[in-house]
Amino acid sequence: MSNAVIVGAQWGDEGKGKVVDIFTEFVDIVVRFQGGSNAGHTLVIGDEKTVLHLIPSGIMHKNKVCIIGNGVVVDPEILLMEIGRLRDKGILTDPAQLRLSTDAHVILPYHKQLDALRENQKGKARIGTTGRGIGPAYEDKVARRGIRVHELTREAVLREKLESSLDWINFQLVQYYKDKPIELGALIPQMLAWGQELAPYVEETPLYLDREIKRGRKVLFEGAQGTMLDVDHGTYPYVTSSNTVAAGASIGSGVGLKAIDHVIGISKAYTTRVGAGPFPTELDNELGEHLRAKGAEYGSTTGRPRRCGWLDLVVLKNASRLNGLTGLAITKLDVLSGMEKIKLCVGYEYEGKVYNDLVASSFDLNACKPIYEEHRGWKDDLQNARDFDELPDTAQRFIRRIEDLTGVPVFLVSIGPRRRETIMRSNLFRE
Repeated sequence: MSNAVIVGAQWGDEGKGKVVDIFTEFVDIVVRFQGGSNAGHTLVIGDEKTVLHLIPSGIMHKNKVCIIGNGVVVDPEILLMEIGRLRDKGILTDPAQLRLSTDAHVILPYHKQLDALRENQKGKARIGTTGRGIGPAYEDKVARRGIRVHELTREAVLREKLESSLDWINFQLVQYYKDKPIELGALIPQMLAWGQELAPYVEETPLYLDREIKRGRKVLFEGAQGTMLDVDHGTYPYVTSSNTVAAGASIGSGVGLKAIDHVIGISKAYTTRVGAGPFPTELDNELGEHLRAKGAEYGSTTGRPRRCGWLDLVVLKNASRLNGLTGLAITKLDVLSGMEKIKLCVGYEYEGKVYNDLVASSFDLNACKPIYEEHRGWKDDLQNARDFDELPDTAQRFIRRIEDLTGVPVFLVSIGPRRRETIMRSNLFRE
């Protein structure tokens, strides 16, 4: 058996979609276990680009099963839109290719309405939420007033639960935010219609996964966002609303920890971040602009420009510790081509002391000054390399230095957006 979790090792946008797409060839099932439509995985197959927000990246392969687990908050409108677009491309032709957990919570129009109103009210203190209703939906889940997928076909249950919760929701919308209320009479028919359209995909996915794993099927768990956005372990409050670390794969899918054999962290060869929050290695200068332009660093969900900086190995070591990483995949190495000097952050200086590990409670991350190692760059175009030894010596040394400082082997190096622009140093599914 070889089941693996893939997680972002930075602040998200690390290229997880491409890595999941590549490894899907060697597995049977791909599971999304947390987050919502605030995630955006961009895949380039041939010359065609596909952006997915809820459906796992593995859907681009035939004869694979993709699962949206109970830990995901699902926007039915966006999910149905994705299903329709994939069908139009001839990709999702059989409903059995996609299975949606009965217990996944649903994002409703008032979640998105509240999300946008709250963020706008914060002004300069806003955290950079996508406004997709993710946070309010998780709030309702924890407050035990959420609506789950299996309830979308049960009118009496919907009416009872919504009559209770809309009093509170509309009080906020009207009395506090001075906005329009939600009308129960219009909402229920819409929800029942969603339930009917989604019914062919709904299943008790924890039982399905348990059965298939016992049969020897290989499973890949696909994380969204990144470790530094974890609601417990990230740069709080500038985080997402779910647990993005590898342990969330078990909670968000209903699979026991013993079934997970590997944890692969995805990291760019530099660092990016969308939205507000601390970012010690940020390059707010021409070099940062160069990385943004060459790396096409714009959010696949929002289109917002990403903040760019040097690779932060303090962050990467933190991700290794929190996730129990057994391997790394380094993406966008090609973006660094043409630079004479490349820097790696190996520690922080704060109030006269040096820190080599991330202990957020011990210092103000905004006030930390990065301590850099400087490395020689390379001018070569990397995109035709297909073996690690074909990379320039300086690029090889850069990767090996990442391994030395994190203590984690690099399994895969991505040197372009397409499938073929990938160097697989070791395939954990064939060992």
